[in-house]
Amino acid sequence: MRPALELRDLRKAYGPLAVLHGVSLSVPSSQLVFIIGPSGSGKSTLLRCCNLLEVPQSGAVLVDGKDITLAGVNLNEVRQQVGMVFQSFNLYPHMTALGNVTLALRKVQKMDKAQADAEGLQALARVGLTDKAQNYPGQLSGGQQQRVGIARSLALKPKILLFDEPTSALDPELVGSVLQVMRELRESGMTMLVVSHEMGFARAAADHVVFMDQGQIVEQGSPQAVFDSPQHLRLREFLASLGQR
Repeated sequence: MRPALELRDLRKAYGPLAVLHGVSLSVPSSQLVFIIGPSGSGKSTLLRCCNLLEVPQSGAVLVDGKDITLAGVNLNEVRQQVGMVFQSFNLYPHMTALGNVTLALRKVQKMDKAQADAEGLQALARVGLTDKAQNYPGQLSGGQQQRVGIARSLALKPKILLFDEPTSALDPELVGSVLQVMRELRESGMTMLVVSHEMGFARAAADHVVFMDQGQIVEQGSPQAVFDSPQHLRLREFLASLGQR
């Protein structure tokens, strides 16, 4: 069975600074794959290459077997299939939660307002925020705003969801509500690639954990293998620095 997402020998540099050194990774359908590693290891750049927010210098990104780095690929279509949840919520402050969720449905998918609202409410229900549909971002907590961001991606019915540090901008007591939504998405069969420092969540919820350092994948395996029996010295040092060993 082909993977939902496959990265082949990705290389990315900004001028003389090489950020990704030939990274290859396979993300099976319906799995939650977690990327961990120190700051500056290339995690977020790797994630942003998955829907071409960053374009790699070389290598291939395959979504459902189709190379999206080839010339002539419709990026709007790609980004509907590969949704992204950002660290900062990126909500429009002058639009309600429902308005933020339905914007792409109306503008990109050309849905009429009634259909878009119905789909938007369904997406908000999946993140437990139906009752906040008419609230503006300024009336919502950080955790609620992030869940609206997740609903906005879900409304487009993506095949894959990318999460870039989805809880790092949240107060600690609000983190749990976002992780719970991610847990429920995993149980519903959503394919997810997550960059995060939430080691407890990675240990409990991930199917596969990838450790990156200096633009390369150094070690990967099951959460149990990565956290309890790390093979590489660099991974052992990283976990020890976080109090995980």
